[in-house]
Amino acid sequence: MPMSDRPRLVFTDVDQTLITCKSLFEFLDYYAAGRYGSEGARRAAAVREDLCARTAAGLPREEANRVYYRAWRREPVAAVDEWARRWFAERSADKGFYVRRVAEELRAHRSQGASIALVSGSFRPLLEPLAEAVGAAHVLCARLERCGRVYTGALLGAPVIGDEKRRLVRELLARYAHIDPADCYGYGDDASDLPMLGEVGHAVRVGALAGG
Repeated sequence: MPMSDRPRLVFTDVDQTLITCKSLFEFLDYYAAGRYGSEGARRAAAVREDLCARTAAGLPREEANRVYYRAWRREPVAAVDEWARRWFAERSADKGFYVRRVAEELRAHRSQGASIALVSGSFRPLLEPLAEAVGAAHVLCARLERCGRVYTGALLGAPVIGDEKRRLVRELLARYAHIDPADCYGYGDDASDLPMLGEVGHAVRVGALAGG
């Protein structure tokens, strides 16, 4: 069977792999300023400055991810969903939003019958509009704990970075026993994507990971 006719899964990181920005920080700024005005903008800036200082001091990325999500404590789930779609609609209209090469390759994979999976440390409100836009069938991402209609600021399970990306990729591959991982593709830009990329036969290293 020709390679293009074989069933396969295509896994892609999101920030700075499929899209050019760091969506978690951009969305935090957008949401906080939009809902809470100048005070919200100041709070969002303080979160970013605190995270930058902690990571510079050696805080692991997994822990930085947990610290980031604490900023969403007590935020209404419905409001986050609404503002995330609003952010995506506005931001994705920018010419340079997508990493063009990766977006084009994903379209080519889909045209050949592949299923796309987004694999990201981001959370579902931000990723669902993107998944719809690029035709991704699967979203493997951070899961935020809820209490009623609001977020608690805690994660359910591990941050989706490094080994957790690998675990989720393996889990999805196991659901598709007829697909050979050697026929699958993975796209990533950071060293933390290497565990995921190691699970597929075709690893595509984007941007900084490729030395660009």
